[in-house]
Amino acid sequence: MTLLITLDALQTLDAIERRQSFAAAAEELHRVPSAVSYTINKLEEDLGVELFDRSRRKAELTAIGRLVLEQGRHILKAAEELTELTRQAADGWEVKLRICIESVLSCDAIYDLIEEFQRIQPKTQIRLSEEVLSGSWDALIDDRCDLVVGAEGSAPAPGFALHPLGQVTFDFAVAAEHPLTQLPTPIATSAILDYPTVIVSDSSQRLPTRSAGLLDGRSRIYVPSIEHKIAAQCKGLGVGYLPRHRITQQVAAGRLVVVPLDAARPPVDISVAWRRSNNGKGLRWFVERLKQIQFDPESGELIQKSLPTPSL
Repeated sequence: MTLLITLDALQTLDAIERRQSFAAAAEELHRVPSAVSYTINKLEEDLGVELFDRSRRKAELTAIGRLVLEQGRHILKAAEELTELTRQAADGWEVKLRICIESVLSCDAIYDLIEEFQRIQPKTQIRLSEEVLSGSWDALIDDRCDLVVGAEGSAPAPGFALHPLGQVTFDFAVAAEHPLTQLPTPIATSAILDYPTVIVSDSSQRLPTRSAGLLDGRSRIYVPSIEHKIAAQCKGLGVGYLPRHRITQQVAAGRLVVVPLDAARPPVDISVAWRRSNNGKGLRWFVERLKQIQFDPESGELIQKSLPTPSL
């Protein structure tokens, strides 16, 4: 397919309009004026339209000429961006970096790092996603993400690197008016069997799905995320364990009450995970920064690791 409108023709048209004359455009493009005139005449001939109204002393764009210029500038912009992305990729920086956040965490924990990264490499697109339980590993294995923040447990397959972030603490929480709040603590696990359990659905597409903290109640309510689980439990629809750092405000406001059980759920180890074979500069930057911070189970923030005090 032969393109009638070339980038060179669009650049020439753009220069003429911006500089308001063929001669000035020729000077900007480092050409002789006759070459600029030839390019425009050739474009008009190929398209079968007049781009400039030459009936006046000063050539002005026709309505069609204005349309070609306006749309052509989008093409020129896209060509410039493609050139930059090509150079960026050749230099080892990813065009797009996909970061998966395990739903037990909040995306707020990673926003500061993204802001810092953008100051260094603003051309790399960042795409955030959220997965639940096995879903984060599934996304990494299935190449739907490049980096997982908050991956639980060990890698289900070889070829992946991990760096520990810390532990997430879970509290058994119920709505403020729930009958369980009237029982003496710690509550026996058998006492909760009469109440629905709210469960976050595993988002894995290929790996075997799993659920965490099941309490074997007589009924279960499945929700798509931690946010929905918190909302459901605040409304008294069910009970279950929630990440301590995600319910601080709800507990302080009296919407949720933490109820100790006789068999508490142990903390969960979380890590940063990525493919060992991925050598992208953006990925390496995030990994190195994440190695310098740790997860605070109380606030849910990623905080700078404290350095050991040097001995005297």
